[in-house]
Formats: sequence, structure tokens, C-alpha cells
Amino acid sequence: MTPGRAREVVNLATGATLLGLAVARVGGARPVPGPDRLLLAGGYRLRLPAAAAFTVGNVVVSRLAADELAARRTLLAHEARHATQWAWLLGVPFLPAYLAASGWSWLRAGDPATANVFERRAGLPAGGYPAPGSAPPRPTPRVGA
Repeated sequence: MTPGRAREVVNLATGATLLGLAVARVGGARPVPGPDRLLLAGGYRLRLPAAAAFTVGNVVVSRLAADELAARRTLLAHEARHATQWAWLLGVPFLPAYLAASGWSWLRAGDPATANVFERRAGLPAGGYPAPGSAPPRPTPRVGA
């Protein structure tokens, strides 16, 4: 059994992927098969979470269309690592663990990702987050301001 298949089986058996499909449906996203045995649910319309993409079980949910998400290989690899984290924590226990790690990161670094063990192990830059110690992006100056 391949690692992707094992992750898929665990996330389905724990109900995490079913939860992901429900979240996608509530947010108006439509899942389609994607690479590495993931389901790509594009067209998410709810305001929260604000991330470009997020993963619940084996479902990667995004405001992007599924084909646009599939083309962003680095981001998709980051989200695949989150799908594996869901499997390692046997589904729903991932949620409180992730929220606690986000809270810890807010306390330590002032944002939900920099000191979050799950985001760090999934690869901060791959998820669109600045690497620890790097300067935050500068605001673009406005013309005529």
C-alpha cells in the first residue's frame, strides 16, 4: 500500500474525509479527484478560514478552482502534508491540536503559523507563510498618497 493510499484509508475510516466533504459542501465547493489521492474542492465561498487553501481529512478546500489549485504544486504538497497529519492524529483530534498550536503561535510569534508545529512541518513557505526570521512583506506604496 502506498503512503497516499494509507493516508486516504485512515482519513476515510476516521470520518475526517467525510467531514471535509461536508465542509466543502457547506462552503459551496465542489470536490474532484486530484493528485496523490486527494480530493480538490474548489470554489469555496465562506469567509472563514481566510487561508488560500485548507485541508480536512483528504479534502483540500480552496477558493481557487480545482484546476488552479492542482497547478499550484508547492501549495498542494503543503496541503498533502496536512492530510497526512490528519491521518497521524486519527481524524478529528487534529482539530483541537491544530487550534492549540495556532494559539501557541499567536502567543509566541504574533501570528497563527510561524510557531505552529503543524504549519512548520508542512513547510511554511510552501503554504505561503514567511519563513521564521524573515522580514514580513512590505506594503506596496500607494500612488498619490
